[in-house]
Amino acid sequence: MVASDRPTSGGSVTVNAGDGYDQPLKKIFVPDLLARWPFSRRLNQHHSKVSAEASAWLESLKVFSPKAQKAFDSGKFCLLSCLCYPIACEEHLRSGCDFMNLAFVIDEFSDVSEEGEVRQQKSIIMDALRHPYKPRPTGEWVGGEVTRQFWERTIRNASGQSQKRFIAAFDEYLEGVVQQAIDRSEHRIRDIQSYFHVRRRTIGARPAFALLELGLDIPDEVISHPTIEDVVVASIDMIALANDIASYNVEQACGLDGHNIVTIVMHELDTDVNGAMLWVADRHTKVETKYFEAVTATPKWGEPIDSQVREYCNGMGNWVRANHDWNFESERYFGTKGLEVQRKRWILPMPKDRLKGREDIGPVLIE
Repeated sequence: MVASDRPTSGGSVTVNAGDGYDQPLKKIFVPDLLARWPFSRRLNQHHSKVSAEASAWLESLKVFSPKAQKAFDSGKFCLLSCLCYPIACEEHLRSGCDFMNLAFVIDEFSDVSEEGEVRQQKSIIMDALRHPYKPRPTGEWVGGEVTRQFWERTIRNASGQSQKRFIAAFDEYLEGVVQQAIDRSEHRIRDIQSYFHVRRRTIGARPAFALLELGLDIPDEVISHPTIEDVVVASIDMIALANDIASYNVEQACGLDGHNIVTIVMHELDTDVNGAMLWVADRHTKVETKYFEAVTATPKWGEPIDSQVREYCNGMGNWVRANHDWNFESERYFGTKGLEVQRKRWILPMPKDRLKGREDIGPVLIE
């Protein structure tokens, strides 16, 4: 199947531009995107100690109600970090765990906020990143203090290059989150091309990749080389595709699936949900090829740069595996049935509006 095909799966889901689509399907197919991916699952040796410390830190800031905090904990965001940064030292792993907690805090608040509120959240976060030693104003949104403490701790053990790139990447990520809020308020369903333009920012992979550099010192002209950028974009796209597949059922149940490749493909290619899943799997296979072509074409700059570039590119390849495995090991998208879903490759559709009308900001436990 090529990208321009209009895939069908024989299901009975219909797409109606006026009033959305019905979903009488009994099962939703979950494709195995990494059947050929050579990177294996790896877990950082410091995972137990650092995960406990990072989780306790976030809970101490009382970001969520006790009920929402319990659901947040079930997301196992520190596990994601420990899979994403398997060779990081203890200090750098703590930064990864704190970052992941912060990113999903932002996700929970921004998903239920209007454009103006999200812009204000962005302003607070960027101010905290640029002034990590400045006390946050009394009564300010808690995300500011979460950001400040994370960054104050991180810069103690971070290279200057990684700090510079993280701040720039985080600003770009948050601008994408603002655009997502605009699209949500306008009930806008993008086409595939423009969706990827926004999704490459909202997935938050670039700041996460900057944390791969905490102990590295790669020059600007190397990190910005077109071939390295091709590796970055391919990695981002694979992470986004896998996350959209995993999150689709939950997002459609709470009305947030407008920013999801599955919905985008259903609308643009006039297919059903399982046809869209097949399209995503096909797109993922093509992007895998782009990743390895770019890695193979990476220039040589001489040591010690070459070994650092190799570690950086391998880190992104590992990120693809880590994100995929966490999707099923976490309870964020499939509840306690993630490993079963990973084995059987199908799920039951959740009723629409199933997760709407929540009283507390924050995640809910998925049954």
